[in-house]
Amino acid sequence: MASGSEGMSCYTIINPPEIELYNEMQIKQDLEKGEVNVKIETMKRVIQLMLQGERLPNLLMTIIRFVLPLQNHTLKKLLLIYWEIVPKTSPDGKLLQEMILVCDAYRKDLQHPNEFLRGATLRFLCKLKEPELLEPLMPTIRSSLEHRHSYVRRNAVLAIFTIYKNFDWLVPDGPELIANFLDTQQDMSCKRNAFLMLLHADQERALNYLASCLDQVSGFGDILQLVIVELIYKVCHANPAERSRFIRCIYNLLNSSSNAVRYEAAGTLVTLSTAPTAIKAAVSCYIDLIVKESDNNVKLIVLDRLIALKENENIERIMQELVMDVLRVLSATDIEVRRKTLALAMDLVSSRNIEEMVLVLKKEVSKTHNIEHEDTGKYRQLLVRTLHTCCIKFPDVAAAVIPVLVEFLSDTNELAAGDVLVFVREAIQKFSHLQPLVIEKLLEAFPAIKSAKIHRTTLWILGEYANSLKDIMEVIGVVNRALGEVPIVEAEQSRLAGNDAVEEEQKTTETVNSTNKVTSDGTYATQSAFSVAPVAKKVERPPLRQYMMDGDFFVAATLASTLTKLALKFVQLESNEKKQNRLCTCAMLIMSSILHLGKSGLPTKAITNDDTDRIYLCLKTLTLRTPEIVEIFTQSCRNALANMLNAQSDEKAQEKKDKQQKNAAKIQPDDPIAFTQLANGKNDQLGENVFELSLNQALAGTKSSALTDVASPNSKLNKVTQLTGFSDPVYAEAYVHVNQYDIVLDVLIVNQTSDTLQNCTLELATVGDLKLVEKPHPVVLAPHDFCNIKANVKVSSTENGIIFGNIVYDTTFSSNVVVLNTIQIDIMDYILPATCTDTEFRTMWVEFEWENKVSVNTTLTDLHDYLRLLLKSTNMKCLTPEKALSGQCGFMAANMYARSIFGEDALANLSIEKPLDRPDAPVTGHIRIRAKSQGMALSLGDKINHTQKCLQEKSVAA
Repeated sequence: MASGSEGMSCYTIINPPEIELYNEMQIKQDLEKGEVNVKIETMKRVIQLMLQGERLPNLLMTIIRFVLPLQNHTLKKLLLIYWEIVPKTSPDGKLLQEMILVCDAYRKDLQHPNEFLRGATLRFLCKLKEPELLEPLMPTIRSSLEHRHSYVRRNAVLAIFTIYKNFDWLVPDGPELIANFLDTQQDMSCKRNAFLMLLHADQERALNYLASCLDQVSGFGDILQLVIVELIYKVCHANPAERSRFIRCIYNLLNSSSNAVRYEAAGTLVTLSTAPTAIKAAVSCYIDLIVKESDNNVKLIVLDRLIALKENENIERIMQELVMDVLRVLSATDIEVRRKTLALAMDLVSSRNIEEMVLVLKKEVSKTHNIEHEDTGKYRQLLVRTLHTCCIKFPDVAAAVIPVLVEFLSDTNELAAGDVLVFVREAIQKFSHLQPLVIEKLLEAFPAIKSAKIHRTTLWILGEYANSLKDIMEVIGVVNRALGEVPIVEAEQSRLAGNDAVEEEQKTTETVNSTNKVTSDGTYATQSAFSVAPVAKKVERPPLRQYMMDGDFFVAATLASTLTKLALKFVQLESNEKKQNRLCTCAMLIMSSILHLGKSGLPTKAITNDDTDRIYLCLKTLTLRTPEIVEIFTQSCRNALANMLNAQSDEKAQEKKDKQQKNAAKIQPDDPIAFTQLANGKNDQLGENVFELSLNQALAGTKSSALTDVASPNSKLNKVTQLTGFSDPVYAEAYVHVNQYDIVLDVLIVNQTSDTLQNCTLELATVGDLKLVEKPHPVVLAPHDFCNIKANVKVSSTENGIIFGNIVYDTTFSSNVVVLNTIQIDIMDYILPATCTDTEFRTMWVEFEWENKVSVNTTLTDLHDYLRLLLKSTNMKCLTPEKALSGQCGFMAANMYARSIFGEDALANLSIEKPLDRPDAPVTGHIRIRAKSQGMALSLGDKINHTQKCLQEKSVAA
């Protein structure tokens, strides 16, 4: 709507269909002489035309004469919309004479016997901005406060509230009138509206009323309780001395029957008091809400609130006592709720309650064995990781946790079993007193393991940490049983020969048994044993042998390394040379048998050259036993693991330290004062004014830290796109506001001509996974006038999109078109840095089918500078540790990961190099991007290419 008609405020949003050209004379005739149904349709059409910018001044008297007297309820509702949008003043700003007749119609509707018409008219009066129209109606509005029906009374209160707020001289005794009304009311909706007016118009009267009925607040309806919570917050915030007067009321509201009231009361209690009892009561209320509320979105919102509370050190100490209550949330079925709950509990747990927490987690582990659900495997993995963290953080509980976790090794979920072995590997390295227990449990679980990968890791741990003669012999015994009879090739050949002999014997001694079968048409058919297809029997083999027969010789290479370590340790511990030779010979026999099997052709796949070289190296080591190689096998491997674990713990400690420093409240005397109007709303989750904060978040659309910056007034200029040239007859520019799942285009259109532009329409179209929600309405632009048109575009996936279109308008003589520049929707608005484990990264890398390979084309000469540029431009997080990337070797490989707000994953692998002998040489290499969808892989590649191109242009310009 044009700026010249900004006074025509309309609170009713109507989406009109495409409307053909109208005839004003025909509309007049339909309103004068048409039937009621015709008049209804004509009134709808008139309203739609006026919303599109048409004035239609000649219809006002016709509607007053022929439509206003009718009693049809649909027409009455349409008239209320019409009176809302029709211009009520002349060009000089004076009220139109016809409005006197309309005012009389208002008064009659306010005295109508139908309650709905009365209430709807009162609600309409809230939207009037002309005091001349309201003044004659005041006695009737005041009398509506005593109407028998609550619908009329509550709308009368709202009418008085808005009139007092805008024109207090029309109802100077408004607060007193409403206060007396409040004392006599029983209906909760009426009391709520009256109390809301007192809250904003006269807080003292609202406080007096609240003080008189403090004991009855818990029995009020939830809509009134919410307003009471808001009043208590505002009063106590403005005057802290009043806290003791009303804090008991907030405590009582924590037990309200409404979850909304309980949530707001808990938030208010936390901001009003930092006493331990208040914090405990609020946190307990939040936890109870999460447990009892069925909506997962609500659970996540309240969990985020608890996580925000934990950031405050004083509150965190109090919340530590409520860890067991937090764990009650694990009864939820949603995996995201469980993940956040376990992370919160892990941050809060202390040495006082770690044992109780471990007991609860062990129970949860046992529950997952009998339940087969879509997310059971993921939940099991979460529990394993949480128990892992518990044991590393509190070593005293490790002895109780290890037996429970080792049971997972036989699980079919390889991810959970892999996480168990990661934990076992770290525990056995860091806690030497647990080594005998771990070895014992691993030996017990070894025969039940079902995965080659788990067997492989278990073999490595057993070979590395079996240090006593007894443990070494037990490990070798378990390996022999899992491998079966050696030499393997001879055993398999004899098995095959034995099976063939049995089959031949069965064939020679077999008698042909034939039976008569009746076919579907009633005839007889003969079936003999020879006509039945033979069924192949599955041969049962020990697990390690079965892996090799399936062609997986990586396990065999690990087995050879384990046997070598065990044999070398045995030689150091055992003084009897005969026993030494016997064990070494046994190990070498197994290795040579594996090599023979790999070349024999019996397995489905032959042994690879890498695995062959590894096994040959082990055989040579056992033969020569040179001190350097022996040291590598017996000590260097363990030292490398220790260094890796130390690096990981240092990195986590540094991240935690950085986070604490970032969150630490540092207020200096010369720090600037924060103004709410100028803040972007992303700092201070526990801000003083929670109501203002929640309102800001509701208006901003999204609260994500990466996207809220767009809502800041300071950054709007960065998002403005010029759509037409300055010399075009119509100038247009768009501000692109990106919310989570939609884009709002705020388009400014300026008429630079001296003509009135009729039917000025913004026509838009999209490319990519973008969808225009509705077409913008046509407007009428006066000479040198301007208007703002908003268009909503829905986003369904992470993909670069393009919005294009034109502006069409009519002048007195012709129709014209102005073509707009395209608006590029940047994929970076939807991508956020994320983290995952190496195992998850490799799993997703194998699963994702779309790959985009981008060549490095840059003027940068430093590998680390290029990596930083890439991370900044793609919003991805580098998963490769900083220590692994440090130094200059002329080559760099790094893994990167990000996740979109739609839950899509994006992986990238960077491989770059630079000749060390040429310091000015640019970085070369390539980036491989993998994603589940083609659009995301291509869009990320385009973004990288665009960044490289911009960098080159800058360097050329410099």
